[in-house]
Amino acid sequence: MFLDEKTIEVVSGKGGGGVCSFRREKHVPLGGPDGGDGGKGGTVFLRANEQYTTLLDMGNAYRYQADAGATGESANRTGHSGKDIFVDVPRGTIVRDGEGRILTDLTEAGVSWVAAQGGAGGMGNSRFTSAQNRAPRQHTQGKPGEKRILNLELKLMADVGLVGFPNAGKSSLVRKISSAKPKVADYPFTTIEPVLGIVQSHGKSFVVADIPGLIEGASEGKGLGHRFLKHIERTRALLFVIDGSDENAFHSYELLRNELEAFHPKLLEKKFVVALNKCDLDISAAKKAFKKHKRSFIETCALNGEGTGELADSLCSIIYENVKKEWK
Repeated sequence: MFLDEKTIEVVSGKGGGGVCSFRREKHVPLGGPDGGDGGKGGTVFLRANEQYTTLLDMGNAYRYQADAGATGESANRTGHSGKDIFVDVPRGTIVRDGEGRILTDLTEAGVSWVAAQGGAGGMGNSRFTSAQNRAPRQHTQGKPGEKRILNLELKLMADVGLVGFPNAGKSSLVRKISSAKPKVADYPFTTIEPVLGIVQSHGKSFVVADIPGLIEGASEGKGLGHRFLKHIERTRALLFVIDGSDENAFHSYELLRNELEAFHPKLLEKKFVVALNKCDLDISAAKKAFKKHKRSFIETCALNGEGTGELADSLCSIIYENVKKEWK
C-alpha cells in the first residue's frame, strides 16, 4: 500500500511550574528564597528519514505528544525538562497547516523541523528577589505547549520519473534496469502506486520512479495517474516509455506531454529520454513517425533486455553532468 497524504496532531509539553520555597537550615535564621524554576516542556520535531518511502512507514499513530516539564524544587533546583520527541517522515514530505499554507518542505535527509515548541518553564520565587523584596512569594506557572493539526503530503524524491500509458511496459522496464520488482501483468493499471528502483551505470547510481500509467485527461482527475503526477515534479529528468508496437505511438507521446503540461507547464522543461519499448515486435511505423518529427529515441525491449544498457547510460549522463568525461 502506498500512502502519500496523512493528517496528524502534534502536542508539545507544558512547562513545569516554578515553586515558592525558602531555605531553612539549623542556625540560619535568614535563609532566603530558594524556589527553583520549572523545566521546559518537550518539543515535537518532524525529521526527514531517508529509510522511509511512504507515510505508511510512520505507522497508524495520529497524535504525537511530548512530555511536560517537571515542577521546580527547593534549593534553586530546576525541574527536569520534558523529553523531546522526533517523528520520522519520508524525505520529500511537505507540511501544511489546516488552511493549506506550506510550513516546511523536508527534502534533506536528517533535517528536523520544530512542529510544536515546548512550553517554557515557570520561574521560582528566588527569581523575584530584590533589595526591596527580600522574601518574595511570587512564582509563575509554566507556559502551555502548542497543539497543531498538520497535513502531510509526500512527493517522491527520485532522479528519473517514468511516464507512459497503461501497458506500455514501464514496470517491466524498471525491473530490467533496476533492483525494483513492481507487479507486471497484461492488463491496464498493473502499477497502482509509485515504485522506486535504483539503477547503476558506470559506477554511478540513481533512483527511478515508476509512476502509475496515465490516461488522456489525467491532469483533470481521470484514471489513476492524476494522484501521482505530483511525484514527477521533484524528478530531475523524465523517461517517456512508449509502446513502439502501437501505430499511433507518436500521438501517444504527444498526449503524454500534453497531460504533463496541463498539470504543470514546467514539467516540460525537464530533460528527458524517449524509450520506444517492445522493439521485439514491429515498431517500424513508430520509428518512422519519431524520425519525421526529429525526436530522438532509444529502442528497448523489457523482455530480453535489448537497449536497456544504452537507456541506463543515457539517463545517467543526464543525471550526472559531464559524466561521459569521467567514463573515458
